Amino acid sequence: MIHMAFSGAVAFFLVRVFKIVSPVKMTFEIYATCVVPISAFFASSLWFGNTAYLHISVAFIQMLKALMPVATFLMAVLCGIDKARCDVFLNMLLVSVGVVISSYGEIHFNTVGTVYQVTGIFAEALRLVLTQVLLQKKGLTLNPITSLYYIAPCSFVFLFVPWYLLEKPVMEVSQIQFNFWIFFSNAICALALNFSIFLVIGRTGAVTIRVAGVLKDWILIALSTVIFPESTITGLNIIGYAIALCGVVMYNYIKVRDVRASQLPAETIPDRITKEWKFEKKSSDIYMPDNIDENEGSSGGNGSASDMKIDEETPLVSSSRLSHIGRTQLTNQYAIGK
Repeated sequence: MIHMAFSGAVAFFLVRVFKIVSPVKMTFEIYATCVVPISAFFASSLWFGNTAYLHISVAFIQMLKALMPVATFLMAVLCGIDKARCDVFLNMLLVSVGVVISSYGEIHFNTVGTVYQVTGIFAEALRLVLTQVLLQKKGLTLNPITSLYYIAPCSFVFLFVPWYLLEKPVMEVSQIQFNFWIFFSNAICALALNFSIFLVIGRTGAVTIRVAGVLKDWILIALSTVIFPESTITGLNIIGYAIALCGVVMYNYIKVRDVRASQLPAETIPDRITKEWKFEKKSSDIYMPDNIDENEGSSGGNGSASDMKIDEETPLVSSSRLSHIGRTQLTNQYAIGK
């Protein structure tokens, strides 16, 4: 709740006072039908996820988070934005088996904490799916700053209500030693996390983000065992998490492959050939009649700089085969033009 209040306040100053980011066109209908449900599930994921820390260890929580792709895939299939596929289903089954083995090997297994964490995972998955379904349907694109600007205040309300009804009555203020700098630095870390996500997404590709996520999981588990002595890891924990991690890596590979495959048909073959010719500077291989050069010069010079952007993480099609096909198509087009 403190995180949401702090993040919402900082986002307000960045958007309204310093005007670093422009707000999107937000109507009451969009806010009520999109932002409020997303904020509700976001608050639920925070509430259940943080409550789990009171019952189970940090390392085991991180192992349970391997279920995130499973929950996201199931929610996407139920909401109709993804299709049930055999290869993805086998990966999800592998992840689930790994998590079950890891749970069986947990020394301090707690059913209540596990239920809290799994509930928080599915709430987060539903939030991600709703974000894609509701916001994209409305044509809205929110970066982390504008997301905090709209979602954080609403999430604060959803977190304030259960805190006031459930936690505040049992809190004894006299026994609480409130350290301002601990809470402030903690809120700064939460805010920096959102900004770092924005920078990583803007400066890297999908492969880098997913690999970094896997590396982060291992670092968290290793650090938790050092910092918190009660986070004891058994051999069965490691085996189960390794199995689940293999499924997560395979799932990430499938998703990145699907993204690349969906991007390739967006370019026509002549456009792709033109980019390769400009990039490799092999224009001498093309026979261009003079009259065609004049016609093309008068009408084809409106290409933007964005047409020359090349996805470094997208494999290029074989240049020799593509060049042969391209020359044939271009020759036919010029013959028709004559």
